[in-house]
Amino acid sequence: MGRSLWILVPLCLIVVIYLPQLQEMHFVRQPSSICSFRANTILLPALWMLGMLTKRQTLKGRFTIAAKHHITIAEIYETELVDIEKAIAHYEQSADYYKGEESNSSANKCLLKVAAYAAQLEQYQKAIEIYEQVGANTMDNPLLKYSAKDYFFKAALCHFIVDELNAKLALEKYEEMFPAFTDSRECKLLKKLLEAHEEQNSEAYTEAVKEFDSISRLDQWLTTMLLRIKKSIQGDGEGDGDLK
Repeated sequence: MGRSLWILVPLCLIVVIYLPQLQEMHFVRQPSSICSFRANTILLPALWMLGMLTKRQTLKGRFTIAAKHHITIAEIYETELVDIEKAIAHYEQSADYYKGEESNSSANKCLLKVAAYAAQLEQYQKAIEIYEQVGANTMDNPLLKYSAKDYFFKAALCHFIVDELNAKLALEKYEEMFPAFTDSRECKLLKKLLEAHEEQNSEAYTEAVKEFDSISRLDQWLTTMLLRIKKSIQGDGEGDGDLK
């Protein structure tokens, strides 16, 4: 086993060092034969070796190092192999290890990755639980409380996709938990969206989103969630939907 580590460790280091370049290559369209070759000859063996190294670090009680390896594995599944379920599993494992070492900030970063992907995969309850958990953990921290509104906003959107009443109840809960949320642009947007949805007014919904986007640009995740909600409005005959 000792001899194998002389091969294992350098190869794992190569993966870590060159991962950014591999991620950049992911956004350049490659012939399928090249992508298949890279996956079979580079990435899958690297994942196996990183997995072996991670197990050894875990057995030695080096959970912070093991957590970092799980993040590296998750990023390979996330950007190169595009296997989001496996990426989620490794981000969750990393978060567990960080929690055990009381590295809550690092654990939260991993959990937020899990929540974002869970929502995209329509696992809304899982996403809601994470966003609420991270929001509750950060709202009393002077340095992090500003971010709490974003987490409650995302949790409310996930509720909204599932059911309008759920979203209303969740919004009331978040305002009670975190009074500063009431004055945020995110909370005001949610109230406008709820009103537009209740009235089945697609134009009012779109206008509220446009007004918000003119000041705070929507990212792809928020755009996706808002479109899913908009599609539930009767008479929204815009095909795939549009927020502009």
